[in-house]
Formats: sequence, C-alpha cells, structure tokens
Amino acid sequence: QVQLVESGGGLVQAGGSLRLSCVASGRTFTRVAMGWFRQAPGKEREFVGFVSRGGTTNYANSVKGRFSISREDAKNTVYLQMNSLKPEDTAVYYCAASLRIGVLIRDYEFDYWGQGTQVTVSS
Repeated sequence: QVQLVESGGGLVQAGGSLRLSCVASGRTFTRVAMGWFRQAPGKEREFVGFVSRGGTTNYANSVKGRFSISREDAKNTVYLQMNSLKPEDTAVYYCAASLRIGVLIRDYEFDYWGQGTQVTVSS
C-alpha cells in the first residue's frame, strides 16, 4: 500500500507559479513511478506528467515547457512545478503512484491516488 498526500494548491493569477508537493508513505518510494493528473469541472481526468523510478519524465503537450516534475526520494516526495499558469490549468490536481515500469500516461496504469488539491488560475 502507498498513501499519498498532496499539498500546495491555491489561487494564483494567470502567468503566476505554484509548486505542488506529494508525500508518499507505505511502500518503498524508490520502487514506484509517480504521476500527476488533473480534472477540471465537467471534464475527464487527464494526464499532466510522470516521473519514473529512475527520474525520466514525460509531459502532456498542454503543459510541456511550463510544468516540470521532480522527485526527492530521501523525502518520499514528488513535486509539480507549474509556471506561466493559464486559466485553463484550473483543476483538481492528483498525484498517483504506480508499480509498473515504462512510460506511464493512462490513469489505469496507476495503482494509488491522493485526495487531490485544488488549483485555480484567475484571468
């Protein structure tokens, strides 16, 4: 089992930045890949980005160049740095953990989920 707790969400103006954190507990953190997803009102949950156990990252086209993911294994934490935020980035952001290997972008490839944190970007 892996328990995930996100933090760092809030209200920010367009063009601003936020950093989300996700702390994992339970299973050895170094054995899981981590992902970030988001869900806007009335929309399906969508992939944002992913970091493998070895540190390889992959991003959705909509956030590429603006968002970055990093992990700090010593703190069992993964981060989502969000820059140049746009109103369309408004959503509940979820971190997720996976025991699978490879490049993971589908929500069904992730085994554990956090409760989500709200990000609101005003225009």
